[in-house]
Amino acid sequence: MTFSRFSSLLPSLQDMNIANTLFITGIIITCVSFLGFLGALKENRCLLISFFVLLFILMLAELAAACLLLMYETQIEKFIDKDLKEGLDTSKKSRENGTTVADDWDKVQMTFLCCGINNYTEWGTHVPKSCINNTNETHYWPQGCFTKLKDTFEKNLLNTGIGVIVVCVIEVLGMCFSMTLFCHISRSGLGYK
Repeated sequence: MTFSRFSSLLPSLQDMNIANTLFITGIIITCVSFLGFLGALKENRCLLISFFVLLFILMLAELAAACLLLMYETQIEKFIDKDLKEGLDTSKKSRENGTTVADDWDKVQMTFLCCGINNYTEWGTHVPKSCINNTNETHYWPQGCFTKLKDTFEKNLLNTGIGVIVVCVIEVLGMCFSMTLFCHISRSGLGYK
């Protein structure tokens, strides 16, 4: 099975994974888009105004989520750090019980060339092989995974911000077009449908 939910990294977020989030978001966007498409096709003012309102609510929700992320950035970091420690403890216990199967910690450590949350000492006496620096077999990766993940997120923050702005511009254009069509239908005398 190739899919991983990284449940050993963030145990409190086990039920929320990227696939489920994208699936639900896609259903909502498809329904709202179909409402706008049908309203424009049938020139139905009620559907157009419903599309406008739903698109406006979606845009407000996105902006509110972005503002909350910016306002509570330090609390989110503390929550993730605490959750990573719980995940690391769970992984250490499973390794101490003789389970040698690679888990999500190994995948992250090999991908980001990091070890533990802050450094390799958090693993105690059972440091996994994914922490070993390939160039020198006796040394471990110097940086922790929390620092590496945070740096990666900060490097991609500009791209994420640009993506959010582009989505908001598309939503504003959709609202403008729906209002323009709504007003055109009203002026043309087609009346309420």
